[in-house]
Amino acid sequence: MKRNQSILLAFVFGGALAASAAQAGKADDKQQSVSPDYLQAGGTRKFSIEYVGQVQNIPAGTRKVRVWMPAPQSSTVQTIKQLQFAPKAFLTIEPKYLNLIAYWEFVNPPSSIRLKMSFICTRRETRADLQSLAADGQEAAGKFDVYKKPDRLVIVDEEIRQLARAATAGQSNTLGKARAIYSYVLNKMSYDKNHDGWGQGSTRHAREVWKGNCTDFHALFNSLCRAEGIASGFEIGLYLPYQAHQAEALDAYHCWAFFRVPGKTWVPVDCAEGALYAERREYFFGNHTANRVTLSTGRDLILEPRPAGPPLNYFVDPYGEADGQTVPTEKNWTFRDLD
Repeated sequence: MKRNQSILLAFVFGGALAASAAQAGKADDKQQSVSPDYLQAGGTRKFSIEYVGQVQNIPAGTRKVRVWMPAPQSSTVQTIKQLQFAPKAFLTIEPKYLNLIAYWEFVNPPSSIRLKMSFICTRRETRADLQSLAADGQEAAGKFDVYKKPDRLVIVDEEIRQLARAATAGQSNTLGKARAIYSYVLNKMSYDKNHDGWGQGSTRHAREVWKGNCTDFHALFNSLCRAEGIASGFEIGLYLPYQAHQAEALDAYHCWAFFRVPGKTWVPVDCAEGALYAERREYFFGNHTANRVTLSTGRDLILEPRPAGPPLNYFVDPYGEADGQTVPTEKNWTFRDLD
């Protein structure tokens, strides 16, 4: 790998790396940073994670395998410590949202490769003070534009604009519009993975069948917000069971959303959990539990160093290429509560 092919931060020899190093040089309009000024007191959860990625079925005779893995970063709502990789990894930065990436190259590789990432996360329950967000503030033109534009599957077309106008009728500020959109998504969609097409995070799929998983719920939420000119984005990562115990190996993911009140802060939303837990529907507008860790932000990601393949729809599993061709990967992970 040539140094000018990526933003090279560090070379990790199985030891600890300060997660805050990835923060250097970040542009604040590429991130969904929650301002502590608009947060209420909430709980925290501290846990260790071991994430194992596998690259499978590497063709015989492959000369080089390249692997990218999402790596967590500290933020205003999570603190990452003791971030370690085995074997050693390069850390790079994805340019669109400034996600942290672990990267490996293997010459004359075996038929499968195992990669391990471990870290300790302290996650804060994110509870927005909604009363203080009832009035919009002022924001510079063009700020957070990356969160206002469509993605490949998160579309903003005339039909979406019409749906957004209908959903937000009578609302004049960002908070009121976003709450109306949240209610619209939950009233229209059901959490259902028993059909073809779920899990791609497709607005078109969501509005055609009105069901899906967390990616589909939040694609529709993001699209409707953006159609109203509201900056709205997507995060994906690992979601811990509520019970405090040593988990068995898990392979699932979870995603959630934010919208921005101009001049103030990003506000958390979890449409999927609002659908799954009807008794907590109100909670999941403006709040996120501490039972999660963010691994990456955004859609249509061009990894660094650049792969041969197209941008990733979203980034929670390892991505691998053998001599420029995509190869299968999988992940599993375990956690342990530390409190």
